Amino acid sequence: MRRLWGRLSSVNVQKAVWGLEEVGLAYERVEAGGAFGRVRDPDYVAMNPNSLVPVLEEDGFVLWESNAILRYLARGQAAHGLWPEDPREAALVDQWLDWQATRFTPATRDAFWQTVRTPAEQRDQAVIDRSVAASEECAALLDAHLMGRPFLVGDRFTAADIAAGAAAHRWLHLDVPRIERPALRAWYERIRTRPAAASALPPLS
Repeated sequence: MRRLWGRLSSVNVQKAVWGLEEVGLAYERVEAGGAFGRVRDPDYVAMNPNSLVPVLEEDGFVLWESNAILRYLARGQAAHGLWPEDPREAALVDQWLDWQATRFTPATRDAFWQTVRTPAEQRDQAVIDRSVAASEECAALLDAHLMGRPFLVGDRFTAADIAAGAAAHRWLHLDVPRIERPALRAWYERIRTRPAAASALPPLS
């Protein structure tokens, strides 16, 4: 039995769902986090002492941290090509997974929370502006890298595209002024049409 704990409004849960869908593994998603609660319950804390989502539970094996889940799925289901065999290409996938987690998603976080989850009368425009500026730096970096490239690493879709793609989905749907990045936009439109992406990328909430 395979379960993924977490609400789909979480960008980190979206990455795990996208990975599961790409490799075609059957799973049950259990709502947790945010309005669904559960993450402070003793049985959940026993799985993830951080009280965060997602958590992958698989026949007694428990794994938390969304990019760790992505790596596990991609490496364990090698036939789907999400993890390159070449060690240098694999290292580049790791590079982009770390960049997404430490740079891109943190950059967008405040703009997302302020414009999507905070009532208009309580928003802090200065906080939004700082987040947008940081996000633009990340978007510019992605756009420059994707010039003339179909995907982030090599010539095929990998786990790197899932992680950065979920972050880009959030950024490109925020109601904020944005500089248009043609290569970033073309890449996002390319990957969001994958069947697995349809299950993983809902409207922002």
